[in-house]
Amino acid sequence: MTPEHWVIEVQAEDTGTRLDKYLAAQRPELSRSQVQRLIQEGWVGLAQGTATASYRVRGGEIIRLDIPPARPAHLAAEPLALQIVYEDEALLVIDKPPGLVVHPAPGHASGTLVNALLFHCRTLSGIGGEERPGIVHRLDKDTSGLLLVAKHDRSHRHLAAQLKTRQLQRCYVALVRGRLAALHGTIDAPIGRHPQQRQKMAVVERYGRAARTHYQILQSWGPLSLVRLTLDTGRTHQIRVHLAHIGNAVIGDPAYGAGPLRVPGHAALGQALRAFPREALHAEQLRFQHPESGSWCAFTAPLPADMATLLEHVRQELGGSVTSPAH
Repeated sequence: MTPEHWVIEVQAEDTGTRLDKYLAAQRPELSRSQVQRLIQEGWVGLAQGTATASYRVRGGEIIRLDIPPARPAHLAAEPLALQIVYEDEALLVIDKPPGLVVHPAPGHASGTLVNALLFHCRTLSGIGGEERPGIVHRLDKDTSGLLLVAKHDRSHRHLAAQLKTRQLQRCYVALVRGRLAALHGTIDAPIGRHPQQRQKMAVVERYGRAARTHYQILQSWGPLSLVRLTLDTGRTHQIRVHLAHIGNAVIGDPAYGAGPLRVPGHAALGQALRAFPREALHAEQLRFQHPESGSWCAFTAPLPADMATLLEHVRQELGGSVTSPAH
């Protein structure tokens, strides 16, 4: 396969924009980090001088952009069970169980969703890189729910562009600590690496990347709330970090939780909440435009058994009616 070749003329109003930011805006299927890698590898050319990510473009200049064919994955195909919600020639929608790692990483060289997908599909889009073929967006290991997978590069580019422009809509449900400040709202706080604990993320004003999460309370019981969340951005651990930041950490979150939770007068429920083995977070809904037909697709995944059982326990102990959160 030959590279895709693009010739782009910079408009006057874009003068002064960083080259990586400019190209990511011109080609929405490419993330800024992907553009930076293309620049580093010499796939971006300027009429004069060497292209660097920090170069400031000028109105009227011509930029050459070549997008190389994606490298095939060199991972083992493994016959692992998949819960397929939908499949056609362009994509799959998977209902991922909790505990399943999406792609190989240190400590998880096999037994991942990607290994299972390679066995099921044989070929996947390579745009996600050798370790993430076909993966359009991520879910943490212990987050359950819907995940979108592209079967070929054209589909992947179309879906990635929708993700970048927020046409691809993702909706989650979480059981969290306490009452949120309002029935619905937005958490707008930048996220970056934790300044001391580098394996974690945190809200960091100085160098964090813009992150925005919208929430709606579905049910509240005082010490607990069930919330629906939608994302404008897709930062690592975004929902978990944002909810912890406002004092409403996800139940069972080992990284961002705030210590043991007690429910006065309901010892058994408190024990069940403390024993829940993962974050109580589920990717409930996906909505996107099909990359080939152009029709809009919407999918919903029911709560997995562990979350459904925990929620039923909560309702039996604390009641099933919706109550207004504290203001």
